[in-house]
Amino acid sequence: MDKQTEFVLRAVEERDVRFVRLWFADVLGFLKSVAIAPAELEGAFEEGIGFDGSAIEGFARVYEADMVARPDPSTFQVLPWRNQSPATARMFCDIKMPDGSPAYADPRYVLKRAMNKAGDLGFTFYTHPEVEFFLLKDPMVPGQRPTPVDSSGYFDHTPQSIGSDFRREAITMLEQMGISVEFSHHEAAPGQQEIDLRYADALSMADNLMTFRVVVKEVALSQGLHATFMPKPFTEYAGSAMHTHVSLFEGDNNAFYDATAENHLSKVAEHFIAGLLAHAAEIAAVTNQWVNSYRRLASGGEAPTYICWGRNNRSALIRVPTANKPNSTRVELRSLDSGCNPYLTFALMLSAGLAGINGEYELPPGAEDDVWSLTERERRALGIKPLPQNLDEAIRVMEDSELVAETLGDHVFDFFLRNKKAEALDHQRQVTPYELEQLLPVL
Repeated sequence: MDKQTEFVLRAVEERDVRFVRLWFADVLGFLKSVAIAPAELEGAFEEGIGFDGSAIEGFARVYEADMVARPDPSTFQVLPWRNQSPATARMFCDIKMPDGSPAYADPRYVLKRAMNKAGDLGFTFYTHPEVEFFLLKDPMVPGQRPTPVDSSGYFDHTPQSIGSDFRREAITMLEQMGISVEFSHHEAAPGQQEIDLRYADALSMADNLMTFRVVVKEVALSQGLHATFMPKPFTEYAGSAMHTHVSLFEGDNNAFYDATAENHLSKVAEHFIAGLLAHAAEIAAVTNQWVNSYRRLASGGEAPTYICWGRNNRSALIRVPTANKPNSTRVELRSLDSGCNPYLTFALMLSAGLAGINGEYELPPGAEDDVWSLTERERRALGIKPLPQNLDEAIRVMEDSELVAETLGDHVFDFFLRNKKAEALDHQRQVTPYELEQLLPVL
């Protein structure tokens, strides 16, 4: 038994933990959970907990239904919103087949596999997301317009505001669970919040984001509110992004930094950016996986619609922020929204960047002007192509992508495509409020 496992078993006893929740994500990024008693924990570490994989979205076909959830002791945390005695703790799980081999449908394994490929090249992949979401008044009634909790705007400070109290409590809970927060503030739209997590390796960050969503929703419920990570719940307001800063490190050294290069951006960084640009359209169905995701991307402003990069250009898909020191040299991908599956998204971002490094992709010239202000002719002259305009188009591009198929594996790739095709088709069949409002009175 390793030291981490011993620590967990001892902590469960010392902190009077009576329930241990085993967490994992399905292919779409929804959190799954099963609770076990402390007496079962040692067996769970050794053998895992069996479950019916065919009942989980995208996990297994009926004839291969038996699967095993094996807890990762390094992810043990007591849940702060269950801090009464007896306590409840959680751990993330790796999903295995009965013979102990990894389950190829496990999103956590997809990311681990991609990170292992980076590790073989000597790289560690770090991510730093800026997570936006909306706080809404309850009760939420399906089909009715949601109501923001406030009418505040970007960086607004209002004494005794609901958002400030909410953010303070949410951040306190996150830090109690070992998740470091860098910044928090009110975003541009009414009711919209942003909390930025401190950088971590991509696997830890994906786990942190899954926890983040639970914490935010729990705190909202405790305050009589509703939190949503829906990319764009309001037509007239900006959507919720998850701008994500990424970097590759070789040991303690930032592989994106070169003291002798212009703007200190290394060749590794340039190839990585070129890889993200080259494969951006292919991975869009995962980075922006919902029909609603494309409402945000179509709104313009700081939501990117065109595949280009620039230094401090917030209209570009990829922004290279000004770095004050070597270790802060990084790249920001701005297309992501808060509703993505972080495991699959980070895996594809990494694979696209590594493809650029391995293939020594050439970085095109940066776009320094507002891309939205350019004419279509000007964009074509600069070689700037659009991102997919809707989920159906994103699916068609992804379907032909060898990079996405290889990164996700056949099982996840096939399921994801089937699921998203069904979503896009279902959406096409819907009669929208816009049509009823605009056409019913005149036709």
